[in-house]
Amino acid sequence: MSDSWPRRRLLAILRGASEPLDAQQLARVTGQHVTTVRFHLDVLTRESLVRQFQQPPRGRGRPRIGYSAVQRSVGYQDLAQVLAEQLGSDPRRRAEAAVAAGRAWGAKVESFEQPINNLDDARDLTITVQSELGFAPERDPATETQEQATIRLTACPLRELARTHSEVVCGVHLGLMREALDRGGARDTVNVRLQPFVEPELCVARLEALKSVVPDPSAMPDAHPEDGVPRLAATTPSASRVGPQLRTDGPQLRNPDTHVTKQSTNQR
Repeated sequence: MSDSWPRRRLLAILRGASEPLDAQQLARVTGQHVTTVRFHLDVLTRESLVRQFQQPPRGRGRPRIGYSAVQRSVGYQDLAQVLAEQLGSDPRRRAEAAVAAGRAWGAKVESFEQPINNLDDARDLTITVQSELGFAPERDPATETQEQATIRLTACPLRELARTHSEVVCGVHLGLMREALDRGGARDTVNVRLQPFVEPELCVARLEALKSVVPDPSAMPDAHPEDGVPRLAATTPSASRVGPQLRTDGPQLRNPDTHVTKQSTNQR
């Protein structure tokens, strides 16, 4: 559009208009001669910044030509890449931040609330989530057991970005799925893991039914201490889903997925 102030002004007027405007209307608004306005409109049309529309004539005469600004779509792929690159250089921290962001996103989506009573419910909810997001999920009945279900994700809206920033894209995706399952009541009973690019155009989500944790007797209070004072044995790591806590100044993740981080380091 060069440095033409008249054309920039015309384009701004058209972007703010609720309907197409013709050259005479624009001439009255800008104070320019109608021939000059038509010249600038022709340039804007050639540059695909405005679009022409045929409008009904006023009285007798030829139909009028109206002009409307072309609305540019947001470059979400470029925006996502810029955001991904702002999460730092450490793949693990990037993945942790992405999972936390995915959980925050999932917490705001009301349609994902669905009660989960068993692994089948968890699988059905996960498929619903993936369908709404455009991942084209497919069940894999051949691999299903009472403890595990596999969902094939045959499409990805951000596939190209995931190839270069899988720890971010897949981390957000994983956090969203985990939040949906937790909100349905599957916290600590069903775990979900994401395996990006098991094939060039295929990712896999795996759901696992977690077994109940049996308390370690060595971690229980001594019921018969010699001096009559109960004591706690040295604490041992829990066998539950709860992962190690991160630094206090960063996001706290209940279950950071190291698989996504490892996958990203081997990404094509």
